[in-house]
Amino acid sequence: MNHRAGSFLWNLRQLNTSVTTIRTVRLYSLGFCRPNIVYSHWNPRNLLNNFDNGVQSSIRYLVQDSLIFKSGDDNFQIKGISTVTVPAVDRLLCLRRLSFDSKHSPVPDDDLKKMNEATYEDVLIKKPKPTPNKCRELSQECNSLVDVLDKYSEVPRYLSNNYLSAMWSIAKRMSEDQKRFEKQLMFSHPSFSQLCEQTMREAKVMPFNQLLFSLHAVVKLGIPQNTLLVQTLLRVVQPCKVNVTSVLQMKRQTCDVKQLGQSHTANGIIYACSKHLLVLSAVLEAMEPCKNVDALRIGLRILVDQQLWKIEHVFTLQVVMKCIGKDAPDILKRKLEMKALRDLGKFSTLNSQHMFEVLAAMNHRSILLLNECSKMVIDNIYGCPLKVLINILQSCKELRYYNLYLFKGIADYVATTFDIWKLKHVISLLILFANLGFRHTGLMDLLKKKVIDEPDCLNIKNIVPILHVYSSLNHFYECQAREFLEVMASTVTTYLYHVSSENLLNAVCSFCMMNHFPLVLINQLLQKDVINELLLSADMKRNVGKLHILAACLKLDDNPFQNAKDLVLPQLPSTPLYPNAKVAEVLSSLLGEKYFSENVQLPHKYHIDFEIRMDTKRNQVLPFSPVDLSTPATNIQRVAVLCVPKSNYCLDSAHPRGFLAMKMRHLKVMGFHVILVNNWEMEKLEMKDAVKFLKTQIYSSEAFPTGGVNLQSTH
Repeated sequence: MNHRAGSFLWNLRQLNTSVTTIRTVRLYSLGFCRPNIVYSHWNPRNLLNNFDNGVQSSIRYLVQDSLIFKSGDDNFQIKGISTVTVPAVDRLLCLRRLSFDSKHSPVPDDDLKKMNEATYEDVLIKKPKPTPNKCRELSQECNSLVDVLDKYSEVPRYLSNNYLSAMWSIAKRMSEDQKRFEKQLMFSHPSFSQLCEQTMREAKVMPFNQLLFSLHAVVKLGIPQNTLLVQTLLRVVQPCKVNVTSVLQMKRQTCDVKQLGQSHTANGIIYACSKHLLVLSAVLEAMEPCKNVDALRIGLRILVDQQLWKIEHVFTLQVVMKCIGKDAPDILKRKLEMKALRDLGKFSTLNSQHMFEVLAAMNHRSILLLNECSKMVIDNIYGCPLKVLINILQSCKELRYYNLYLFKGIADYVATTFDIWKLKHVISLLILFANLGFRHTGLMDLLKKKVIDEPDCLNIKNIVPILHVYSSLNHFYECQAREFLEVMASTVTTYLYHVSSENLLNAVCSFCMMNHFPLVLINQLLQKDVINELLLSADMKRNVGKLHILAACLKLDDNPFQNAKDLVLPQLPSTPLYPNAKVAEVLSSLLGEKYFSENVQLPHKYHIDFEIRMDTKRNQVLPFSPVDLSTPATNIQRVAVLCVPKSNYCLDSAHPRGFLAMKMRHLKVMGFHVILVNNWEMEKLEMKDAVKFLKTQIYSSEAFPTGGVNLQSTH
């Protein structure tokens, strides 16, 4: 009681000075707090009546060890004072312990302790007060990062986080080259260091959400991570566990409709709190490992582990799962998976669509969870934006999740509504399908027809990806292939002098894999300066591999181009050979060890797993001897046995993908009869069944005494 009375009298003496003044503080760009005397009409008789309300409405901003006051009468204006409206004293937005002297505070120690222990949830629910979006105003008024700094140097009207967030909002609208130039001007601006210093000072008393957005803006603007500013913000964020705890523990029933006025406000608060975790996740993902980053990440994971089963909302759970990162402990990932599986009944369509990206962000492939979400996505696919479907497929690629039901449902939906989508979005979808090995003939035929009917829709940005998709999936038919490939070649020729060397190589390589040879493009590609540029690029190994494919096609396929002999390329490193013990054992049992050869190397870097020599009718196997077979005898048929993994076929089909189809074509040109043996099927067979299967593949039907043998041809 004595302490309360002393605090009251001290504040009374400070206010009732010899002149009737109210003391405020002007916040300068360098952060120095200078007293500024402002005269206003003030009646000391009303002090006792309005003191409680006056003090509660006067606190505006805490900076270092000072309190800024503003009278309840708002008739006066002070130019240049940085003030921010916050809730009353009993619910301060700043959730950390305040660093000013409690002896000079108008609030008793016990009450101050209660204020510091207030949770972010309590602040939002008890005293919601809308504040103007200063960041948006700045980003709309300014056109560059320097404009924001110029406004800051004139009169710093707002808190530092508003300027930083506005700068990042402006930077997002710029191209990469313009962004790089603007950042150079930003670092050299004289007010930039002052803004950084002010941010470090305000970090001690900055609300948690503003602190997070400041850190996010600083990181995204490219300020080096080892600077004092970034490390200070990281260090101040670490003790703010109370804010994250309030997000994790928030329940819908705590958001009383009577207090908030509208039921949708509760959802807004949950979204706002979860957004803080999203921002923190983006910051941690963009930063390199260091002591402060690791401490923040570990602390967050410990907190999530402790509060996991108290999470009530699926959206909050997904934000937490995305926030813990890819290198989180497996046991924590499994706990989050179990929590998500337990809450499957609460999943909405949006939750199911978002779960793919969430699992990819934490690098955890949960087949059960993905299967259930896939069903819900397909059942509610009509009306789903194509960008969402593209994100789902991208996540499936990262997770190595192959669900034919999901892929077919998405492709059928896009094919049904093909005319309403932009061409670039359809191509992006097809690129992801190609990376996943999925070939949807209906959708690819629709795009082929559109290219033939409307060749003007093609440009250099989409023609190279289209060629890659059709060549990698080996999708072309003789009836339409010629017209389709000629339209594509004509378009590339139109843009020939605007195409980069690597794009030209990619296009020509795709044409050659589809057995089409546009002479103008090949002549341009084989120019010495173009070849030298490709061999000196950063992606030299990939370019050399494509050039070897080009050389093999030009020498083996039927084409009018005869200058491939002049193409001298570096040798590719030898690829590792994988043993095929099961197939070797079956061939030994069926033919004998002297009747086949293993791991045969052929020209153009081609490799076959097993070679067998037979008569031309494939009725009899001939003993294999190390004889030069460069010019095989007319009575010898060379048989190539290729052990093929599942990835060489299109998903869930026997349709060979681009490279395997080209290799089979070239082996036939070299005089081989090609037999494909599926590795995953061979491993499942017993020895007796495996011998029977290879026997039907190696020998022709005429070699068997009965005609009722079921020959299983895979090519």
